[in-house]
Amino acid sequence: MACPFHLSAELNPALLSLDWLLGNWESDEPGEGSFPNINPFRYTETLHFTHVGQPIINFMFNAFHAESKKPLHRECGFIRVQPGTNKVAFIIAQNSGLVEIEEGELAGQQLNLHTHALARISFAKEPHVQQISRVFQLRPDGKLEQTVSMATDNQPLMQHLHIVYHRSS
Repeated sequence: MACPFHLSAELNPALLSLDWLLGNWESDEPGEGSFPNINPFRYTETLHFTHVGQPIINFMFNAFHAESKKPLHRECGFIRVQPGTNKVAFIIAQNSGLVEIEEGELAGQQLNLHTHALARISFAKEPHVQQISRVFQLRPDGKLEQTVSMATDNQPLMQHLHIVYHRSS
């Protein structure tokens, strides 16, 4: 069940620099995922960025296997901007049992984020994620691109996911 939100709420001025992110996005073509300890895969994904007038963006990401359509990864959380700066924080809970805070900077319509802190459930699957780096970029053609890099206990930081979205509403 999705959280209720009110489209009529006025955007908090603290979020004006991120207004390009708001709305619903769907992958154009399947994205690609790979990492040394898993088979390469293709996935589709929807992104939902909303607000309720607070200085916070709410988000929910839902990924599905491109061929079987089975649910894969889910993330939900909040985006905050440090007032008067270009510093941004993502507070994220994942269905894998990982909870993280990513922080970074906004440069125009590109958001670069890196792990600031993470925690996981006690029975999380190994190898454990140790670091995540994420880049969102609004391209000149109006499409949103996301690249996610990951490091684990036994692998250095490397690209894990890449996908392009179009705005669906």
